Amino acid sequence: MRNPERVSVGVVGGGSWGTALAALLARKGHRVTLWVREEDVLRGIRQERENRSYLPGVPLPDELEATGELEAALLGHEIVLWAVPAQFVRELLARTYALLGPDVQVVSAAKGIEADTGLRMDEVFAEYLTPRQRERFTVLSGPSFAVEVAQEIPTAVVVASRSSEMALRAQRVFQTQNFRVYTNTDVVGVELAGALKNVIAIAAGAVTGLGLGHNTLAALITRGLAEISRLGMALGASPATFAGLAGLGDLVLTCTGPLSRNRTVGYRLGQGEPLDRILAELRGVAEGVHTVRAVVELARRAGVQMPISEEVFAIVWEGRRPQDAIRSLMTREPKAETGA
Repeated sequence: MRNPERVSVGVVGGGSWGTALAALLARKGHRVTLWVREEDVLRGIRQERENRSYLPGVPLPDELEATGELEAALLGHEIVLWAVPAQFVRELLARTYALLGPDVQVVSAAKGIEADTGLRMDEVFAEYLTPRQRERFTVLSGPSFAVEVAQEIPTAVVVASRSSEMALRAQRVFQTQNFRVYTNTDVVGVELAGALKNVIAIAAGAVTGLGLGHNTLAALITRGLAEISRLGMALGASPATFAGLAGLGDLVLTCTGPLSRNRTVGYRLGQGEPLDRILAELRGVAEGVHTVRAVVELARRAGVQMPISEEVFAIVWEGRRPQDAIRSLMTREPKAETGA
């Protein structure tokens, strides 16, 4: 599906997600410049048309331009897509926000909450963007493993913006015959759903790593959805968002798919491995490890009970054994299903 609206797109982040989206856009005929931090990755893309570190075996289109200069991915583009881990967004943005054009549409593809501040990416960007740029800010989220998007396996996602015009524009720019894009205006809900599901995915991985059954996993996913929905609504999100692609869709994918980094971290924790070794060997970032710090604090401020997230925090940051966390969840005081 070639888009008649050919635009210039800068992509910040040469990991798996940034590279996959850059390739998708370049194949569609957009003018795409991808900023890559690591010299070996940049060289591989330029010389071999492959990102062997993050997307091995996936050929990249010749039309995709890769650069090691941030300015080349920011200056003069109509759309700038940010696809770096949430904890690194502020550092890059603080150095480069002045390079963004006055009418640029910033699209965030990060799925995390800033650990030290508890801010969503929308709120972080708002500290640096002009009112005009903030009005055009857009979020891309949903169930989408990068390698499957790069391989053009059918995928459905959602783009959210407070401006319906910007959401529709992002839909036109990104949608292809294998990448279906839905629009939404609930920026808060889409961002929270994308970040919070990573925390539940760590728990899902731990359950699997402990060798527990499908009953346990199904219960965990369902109750996980209940608690992230509670927090989302307390923070102003629409409940419908959590039943959609950014919520239930991404939650199911991340909790069950072996390609999920967050699930992998949980699985290895369930197997008894230490977190330091897991993270040292992990290629890429498991957003949920840092996001859970912010989640428990946001829940405390909002007066929302999030027992699964609290146990994940205890496992990751306090050394609690996963089997003890399961026992604690199963022996909580009985409640009505619609309660906490």
